[in-house]
Amino acid sequence: MKKLAQLLNGQNAQDQGKLLLRVILAFGMLFHGYGKLMGGAGHIAGMLQEAGIPGFIGYGVIIGEFVAPLMILVGFKSRLGGLAMSFTMVVAILMAHAGEIFSVNDHGSWAIELPAIYLVGGLAIALLGAGKYSVSKGQWD
Repeated sequence: MKKLAQLLNGQNAQDQGKLLLRVILAFGMLFHGYGKLMGGAGHIAGMLQEAGIPGFIGYGVIIGEFVAPLMILVGFKSRLGGLAMSFTMVVAILMAHAGEIFSVNDHGSWAIELPAIYLVGGLAIALLGAGKYSVSKGQWD
């Protein structure tokens, strides 16, 4: 039991935990971004234009849902990638899910559970950094 406690309390365990967090968040978000990269983000641009926001800003979703997760996955400027992903999720929640914030879906889960997980996960990456298992290990790893 003592060896297990030492194993879980070491710096390697923290770095491995950061790696797991980065991989699962980035992998999941990449599917969202890939669809927009291949199919375009025109529908998002249209939603923004309807709200009185310039449509070209909608193409920023490709950064937040594809480029930022790649940065997080490999650990290159992952703090910046985490912030970009979180900002994208704030916009997504406000634009597409605002009426669901205090709702439950058909399965009994919080209706915005997945966007909230990506939002908070991105913030966690921004606060924690990428750890030892990353491409860049500087201040903004």
